[in-house]
Amino acid sequence: MEILVALVPMFAWGSIGLVSAKLGGDANQQTLGMTIGAFFFSLVVYFVTMPVIDGKVILIGLLSGLFWSVGQNGQFHGMKYLGVSVGLPLSTGMQLILNTVAGALFFAEWTQTRDYALGVSALILLVIGAYLTARQDGESPVEAGSKMLDFPKGFRALISSTIGYGAYTILITWAGLDPLAIILPQSVGMLIGASLFALRKTKVDRFVGKNTLSGLLWGIGNVCMLITVQQVGLAVGFSLSQMGIIISTLGGIFILGEKKTKKELRYVVIGCLLVIIGGVLLGYMKAT
Repeated sequence: MEILVALVPMFAWGSIGLVSAKLGGDANQQTLGMTIGAFFFSLVVYFVTMPVIDGKVILIGLLSGLFWSVGQNGQFHGMKYLGVSVGLPLSTGMQLILNTVAGALFFAEWTQTRDYALGVSALILLVIGAYLTARQDGESPVEAGSKMLDFPKGFRALISSTIGYGAYTILITWAGLDPLAIILPQSVGMLIGASLFALRKTKVDRFVGKNTLSGLLWGIGNVCMLITVQQVGLAVGFSLSQMGIIISTLGGIFILGEKKTKKELRYVVIGCLLVIIGGVLLGYMKAT
């Protein structure tokens, strides 16, 4: 049952890019709309479950939400400077490394040699798989529109993104708070951060309203990810959530109609298989 809950973020978060692409709007409108949707989702969860919210929950929730907005904004800028084909897999890989290392070392989630052997093997497979799913070759029909523009700026943006995303999950894991209680103040922090980044840059129109739907998906994935982290640990829980790259990659090809060369399709198939094998290894670690 734990693993089934852990796989919910994979489908929910993996679908966000597809849904946002269909809904339209620029990056800031999509981010702002997503945070508004996440806020309304958290309100519903709060009134249904009525969790206890004290000062510590409010403080940790607000901080984690602000860190998330830093991570999201940095990722968008990283993809702007590096191109999606380089920026997205690099961002995923950097997040996997940070959260897995934090779970293994800071929270002592890996205690035996076997844990480190399986965990490191799974991490390597996930990172390589994430890279292959977005790799392009020189014959790609979209290469000119996604080429690398400025590696130093893009890499710096992804460093700030990784720190923001990492702090968002590590802080909550360290605090050990009720996931159902923390998501409301967390969504407020996300909304504040997204509003500050979008200040005077974003036109609030129908695209912002439409993208609240992606916020509902994000909220569902976030609750399940936080519950999973409490049950199976940060290293495994976060890594499983990043398997959503399979959904976004295949959805981009078959739903959005993104063009791929034959060589790129082979990269995608191999990459998805590696991600699946890595996820199975992580699940096996918790089942034995």
